[in-house]
Amino acid sequence: MPAVVVRPATDADLDAVAALYAREVAEGHATFDVEPPPRSVWETKLASTHPGDHFLVAAAGPAPDDDVLGFAYSGPFRDRGAYHHTREVTVYLDAGATGRGVGRLLYDDLLARMTAAGMRTALAVVALPNDASEGLHRACGFERQGVLREVGRKHGRWIDIAWWQKMLG
Repeated sequence: MPAVVVRPATDADLDAVAALYAREVAEGHATFDVEPPPRSVWETKLASTHPGDHFLVAAAGPAPDDDVLGFAYSGPFRDRGAYHHTREVTVYLDAGATGRGVGRLLYDDLLARMTAAGMRTALAVVALPNDASEGLHRACGFERQGVLREVGRKHGRWIDIAWWQKMLG
């Protein structure tokens, strides 16, 4: 695999991000979306001005047109003022980039940016089963907080989720 560069996402990355996510919507259960969101959803994430919101891509090189191997972002946990310093985080990878440390590169950069911005808590939701994602969160210092049973239904089956938390700074 070529050198991987983690950098802030740009508008030019959004179609590749949308395609990665659409594959997970159609084939996986890591997202509970059942239809791919419109491009405007990704544009809104990219345009966020909250100090704890970051949108990163991992690309197969430094050029803007290099292949996007994955992406990660932080965004609001809940839309209430007292949650200002708590952000929900997520990472998605191209199938060919899994198991190669790309998720860890994305999360390390994302969590460092969140800490530098004064965020206190990072939360993640992992649809179960997903040993690789749980391993990634554990390796990045998250702690499993609990499981909510059968909260989503996708691809003809009920899906549990696990909540993961990392205290920052």
